[in-house]
Amino acid sequence: MPYPAALHIVPRGAARGSSTVVFVHGSLDRGESFRRVMRRLPELTTLAYDRRGYQRSRAGGIVDLGGHADDLLRVADAAREGSEAPVVAVGHSLGGDVVVAAALASPHTFGAVGVYEPPMPWLGFRRAQTGTAGAWPPVSPDSGEEAERFFSRMVGPAAWSRLTDEGRAQRRADGPALVADLRSLHGEGPPFDVTQLEVPLVVGMGGPTTRPHHRRTVEWLGAHVSGAVVYEIEGAQHGAHLSHPDHFATLTRLVVDRVPTAAR
Repeated sequence: MPYPAALHIVPRGAARGSSTVVFVHGSLDRGESFRRVMRRLPELTTLAYDRRGYQRSRAGGIVDLGGHADDLLRVADAAREGSEAPVVAVGHSLGGDVVVAAALASPHTFGAVGVYEPPMPWLGFRRAQTGTAGAWPPVSPDSGEEAERFFSRMVGPAAWSRLTDEGRAQRRADGPALVADLRSLHGEGPPFDVTQLEVPLVVGMGGPTTRPHHRRTVEWLGAHVSGAVVYEIEGAQHGAHLSHPDHFATLTRLVVDRVPTAAR
């Protein structure tokens, strides 16, 4: 089965007979951001991809969380083609929500899954806002403006200023996909019930300086998802796959180790 034509695949390498790890990026990110992590996993078959609507998968159009989960299942099926080795998925930020949604929809597809600081605002842990407690700022009708606002909020205004004109244009072009991501998380009700997850789960978070709502979400998942393992990356914040690739690789190996022996 070929990989979905709408998706740009970022392959790293294939280790014969090894588990395959599929990395799923978060909002306003891209598959290439996992290169540092993949280089540190030579014993595994690894790949990432640009989610539909982002970067080199923009031509595939805009989809909601369910559409991204369907895409991940198709990528996993293609990765498994011709191999008996298990497939695991590891998602960063909103990519973690995609991974959970896919694993809930098709538990047999993955041997185990991992997520790093997945946003699940319906659990009640939200980013601190000025004004109404717990309020979520409305999405700007200008998707390019929303992309700038999101990037500045997550990485910092100075980081936005340091981007080249081309870099800022690329982020703004990802604005429609970002807006769809945000609306998927802040709809009328929860998009899924993570406590129904049947697949072994590893949940990663940064150290004490990461944002409190991320830590609280991860701690809740560790306490309420049966068998979940929490892995803290000391000193890391939200972008741990970029700042702490060695530790993110360790998190990934923990996910692979969680695959039941019968599935290997």
